[in-house]
Amino acid sequence: MKISGQTVLITGGTSGIGLALAKMFVESGNRVIVVGRDPRKLETVEASHELISTVQCDLGRQDELEKLLLIVQRDYPNVTVLINNAGLQHNYYLTETSLPYQRIENEIDVNFTAVVKLSTMLLPLLSTKAEAAIVNVSSGLAFAPKENAAVYCATKAAVHNFTTVLRYQLEKTSIKVFELIPPLVETAMTAGRGAGKITPETVAGEFKAAWLKDRVEVNVGKIKLMR
Repeated sequence: MKISGQTVLITGGTSGIGLALAKMFVESGNRVIVVGRDPRKLETVEASHELISTVQCDLGRQDELEKLLLIVQRDYPNVTVLINNAGLQHNYYLTETSLPYQRIENEIDVNFTAVVKLSTMLLPLLSTKAEAAIVNVSSGLAFAPKENAAVYCATKAAVHNFTTVLRYQLEKTSIKVFELIPPLVETAMTAGRGAGKITPETVAGEFKAAWLKDRVEVNVGKIKLMR
């Protein structure tokens, strides 16, 4: 696919992998719309480059997803690429006497349900384009789960399977479906966890290389050894 001249919508684009992808696409000559929850972070990101716009949205809420769709249809009808990057990870054991049910629901809603809903909601718009793409960010934990993040790992496995099936369903259309599968990355979400992390910029660089070759399964870093 072309690496320039696209209009890219990225969820969770104010930090980490999402921000690195936003910068990569902007530097490659694309318009980028960053979706996030924190208005201050969104303001900072938007001020960083004239080709970046932002939209505030809590992806865990259906009403806000519907508002996001209306904003895209009204203000950004030229969107050609959707990147479902937003994610939450809470570490806990299901054997705990007091389970954080609200956190569990929110983790599922943001990590998986929003991916399905946003992909489906934007299909009519993307299908009008001669060239379009949906990029879903899963995780190496979809294939090698860790014991204290059962729900997170399950949601990423769900994203992987959803992406695979969506690719089959859209193979005769103009929409390509990519899966970006990073290992442990140095982000705020992974602070204090594990060793041997790679940078978000490394992830973005490997994704760009795969994009240019139309390689739809993007195994980054150590994930290449797993798959």
